Amino acid sequence: MKAGRWLLMVLAALGVSSQAQEAVRWPPPLLSAAQQADAIHVYKAQRRMELLRNGRVIETYRIVLGGAPVGHKRQQGDQRTPEGDYRITYRNDRSRFHLSLRVSYPNEADRRQAVARGVDPGGDIMIHGATPPGSKADWTEGCMAVTNTEMEAIWQRVPVGTPIRINP
Repeated sequence: MKAGRWLLMVLAALGVSSQAQEAVRWPPPLLSAAQQADAIHVYKAQRRMELLRNGRVIETYRIVLGGAPVGHKRQQGDQRTPEGDYRITYRNDRSRFHLSLRVSYPNEADRRQAVARGVDPGGDIMIHGATPPGSKADWTEGCMAVTNTEMEAIWQRVPVGTPIRINP
């Protein structure tokens, strides 16, 4: 039995209200399909990420990027965030950056350009938490980062398979 489920059972047995039980539930559950995003748009130059549903923006977040944010990611260690069309492929509730959503970089075109240049394209591009509230400094290795509170809200709205377009 997973630790989270065990804890909820203990709280219920102790008579703790369902509202209080929900407050300790980890990871935060996905919202209903009607409340989930069906697309993500990132605007690197504006440090903005939008969650969309049926073509309409439902949430906007300020993001921070890697130490060299201008341009498309070309290789491991360049501290750039990729540009183009990808998907969310994995939800990691044990991330060292609070929570994280994996982006499908590198795609086939990214791999081909890296092979042609004789370099490793890199990987492990995520949307994740751990940005201190109010911080505007770019600090990731190429990921898109938000505060932990914002990441929890994003986590609840973004299922695996969600397309993400990352614009310059």
